[in-house]
Amino acid sequence: MMLTKDEQAIFDGESGEASQKAMEILAALRKIYGAESLVPVSSVQVAGVSYKNLGEAGRDFIAWWSEHGAKVRSFSTLNPAGIDLKRWKQLGFSKDFSERQKEVVSLYESLGIVPTCTCTPYEIGNTPKFGDHIAWSESSAVSFANSYMGARTNREGGPSALAAAIIGKTPCYGYHLDKNRGPSISFDVKADVASEADFGALGFATGAHAKDAVPLFYGLRPMRQTHFKQLGAAMAASGAVALYHVEKQTPDIRCRGCGEALEKICIESLDDAYSRLNTGGDKVDFVSLGCPHASLEEMREIAGHLKGKRVSVPTWITTSIGTRALSDAYGYLKAIESTGARVVTDTCMVVSPIEEFGYGTVAANSAKGCYYMQSWCGVETRFGDVHQCLDAAISGSWRK
Repeated sequence: MMLTKDEQAIFDGESGEASQKAMEILAALRKIYGAESLVPVSSVQVAGVSYKNLGEAGRDFIAWWSEHGAKVRSFSTLNPAGIDLKRWKQLGFSKDFSERQKEVVSLYESLGIVPTCTCTPYEIGNTPKFGDHIAWSESSAVSFANSYMGARTNREGGPSALAAAIIGKTPCYGYHLDKNRGPSISFDVKADVASEADFGALGFATGAHAKDAVPLFYGLRPMRQTHFKQLGAAMAASGAVALYHVEKQTPDIRCRGCGEALEKICIESLDDAYSRLNTGGDKVDFVSLGCPHASLEEMREIAGHLKGKRVSVPTWITTSIGTRALSDAYGYLKAIESTGARVVTDTCMVVSPIEEFGYGTVAANSAKGCYYMQSWCGVETRFGDVHQCLDAAISGSWRK
């Protein structure tokens, strides 16, 4: 396994213990996956942020890098934390959990990572170009970057993304290579797919079937950005899809035009997916929107639907701090929060300690969110489009 002269020097410890450890991680991955070389990355997105998932062992792991003077070489941003870093007390997060969570974010920040705490880094400045090599961790962001933007990344683990950020490179295998980016399974969609919830349900159904294959979709109407986001997020949750194509819409398939010979699996209905994502009763205890984090377009839509109304159950719209600031500038924040709903940053219900709040049924417009809230957080869910969820927030009950 050959390294370049500069890489070998780092591997031998000439740039310090932290860089040496990072290079050891990348060299091991290169060997495991048979990569011929390391490739420079234009950006990194680091997961492993929520204290709920990390615990003390994870905090100690990040602290080691900080104590050994590690600094990132590539522009790097963070995945969501377990709390809203500024409004945790008002939102009811415990002091002990919040203090530990803030320490984790501060440790990452000491490495030079921008503490964006969002699963949609592409919406607030971490925006790769078509063909860029990147090293991203968050499953929904990986899918969006590969599929919608045409950037190139594998689904990195937290340690490998951190190592890539410190070295500025990642092993060149998997989706970094042309030969692995073509479709290997195809779906002919006959079901009516219109809302963001429909695209989430489609992703939930097809992700379980595709597993880690690369799907190609036929029959989908022209899609908005939020549709791509929900489709990819759901496939990454129910399966392990990190790249997908949509006929005539996504950049790789427009450039290469491959996949015509694949046998098509017909998707006639989304009823089963909706049934599996709707496990709760008619009474809704909490409404969660923004998984993945809500965009400015979504904030505008939510503000419009809630105009002149009042929510009757706790309602959170989770988003990035940048999108919250823009929403404030354009009046959407005031319009939303005047109804009693809260615009929450830095976290989402999947990685926050939602189980401590005692909610029985949570309504959400995210198939990914419902999947993980059921399996990770032990709550029942109601799944539908943003308007159904907001109507449930107002009435306190779910209406089909």
